Amino acid sequence: MGLYLCVFEEDEELEGVEVGSYSDFEFFRSCVTDLLEQGSAGSRFPTLINHADSDGEWSPAESETLKAELLSILEGFRQLPGSQFRAKWQQEVGDSLGLKTSSLDETFIDVDGEPLLERLVHLCDVAIDRDCPILFQ
Repeated sequence: MGLYLCVFEEDEELEGVEVGSYSDFEFFRSCVTDLLEQGSAGSRFPTLINHADSDGEWSPAESETLKAELLSILEGFRQLPGSQFRAKWQQEVGDSLGLKTSSLDETFIDVDGEPLLERLVHLCDVAIDRDCPILFQ
């Protein structure tokens, strides 16, 4: 089962990001904790790390905080070396698009091969601009 984060305004979907599997999202958050929070989960990025990944939403106000956290994570990951894609689907998408990872931020992609952190920042922008929550589906 995959994790889909999206913004709806009433019945209209405004934006969405197919993250991959729940374990892919958990691996991403584990890397954030291990590499940028020195193993202390939620110490620097509580909005991202302390939210359950299986249900709920981030409110528009939380989306502002989340965006700031994601931009800080993006900056931190850009300072770290890239690695191979972890999941088989990521390797397949990366190979089909000719993706190479020179920094850690490029190691995390959505199911379309787009940079995950940049897509999540954009999702926050939509939520903030339209005053709608980010939903977990």
